[in-house]
Amino acid sequence: MTEYRAHFDASVSFVNGGGLTAEGFRLDVPSASIGEAEVAELFVRHLGLALVGAVELRGLRIVAEPHRGSRGMATPSPDAPARRVVDLSHRIRAGLVTYPGLPEPVITPHLTREDSRARYAPGTEFAMDVITMIGNTGTYIDSPYHRYADGGDLASLDLATLVGLPAEVFHLEDAAERGIPASVFFDRDLAGTAVLLHTGWDTRFGTPAYASGAPYLTEAAAQHLADAGVTLVGIDSLNIDDTESGGSRPAHSILLAHGIHVVEHLTRLGDLPARGARFTAAPPAVEGFGTFPVRAFAEV
Repeated sequence: MTEYRAHFDASVSFVNGGGLTAEGFRLDVPSASIGEAEVAELFVRHLGLALVGAVELRGLRIVAEPHRGSRGMATPSPDAPARRVVDLSHRIRAGLVTYPGLPEPVITPHLTREDSRARYAPGTEFAMDVITMIGNTGTYIDSPYHRYADGGDLASLDLATLVGLPAEVFHLEDAAERGIPASVFFDRDLAGTAVLLHTGWDTRFGTPAYASGAPYLTEAAAQHLADAGVTLVGIDSLNIDDTESGGSRPAHSILLAHGIHVVEHLTRLGDLPARGARFTAAPPAVEGFGTFPVRAFAEV
């Protein structure tokens, strides 16, 4: 379904004096046929303005664009029945390069179909294969043990914190800076949610371009999310930290210290609404292991 946003400049005056102006503002709207008065009302609701006297819009255009989560817009209830499932995981295959410099998956047969025929009844055959891979392969989740020796491992993770989480999606593919600041999150209540960062970097996955210049979560933003009580943070980029910062990993350190799951190398986050989806990313319960691939998906 096509979504629409309004582009405009605005001037606001208040009944008790004073005012504010906005240039190049963008706002989610329900349809292409919305009128100027309705856009003005949504603008006031989105900003949470009180005692507004008048709103003047200039250069109003309605453009077909995915919604970004403007407040005041009706969104699907997270308790509504799932309408579709969106796969958010990269496929794993032999030779896949996820993170440059890490070993690639190797898949070898343990029992071929041909050899199995001698072990089973006529017409019955099986294939059994061995995959050798680092836990940081494809779309994967980090547990606290990945960062901290005394942190919880994959087997310790509570499934209730991995399945059916209300998803708060931040569409940032047109952001001007690599680092995602804390201020991006100020307009939403994020406690108990899966915060998913859509940067659009996943379109480079599996190519040399994926390895450098990737978007990341700033230290201040990671601290804000930890303080907000989020359950999980996911990103469709190379790393949730800036890998070009000389080895510093503040986002991992802060989030995992607070028991907040980190999912990296997501894909197709652009197919999700800003609010209303349910997110799942569950790894196998491997003891003494910190990171493992997940089949991440969202119910929309």
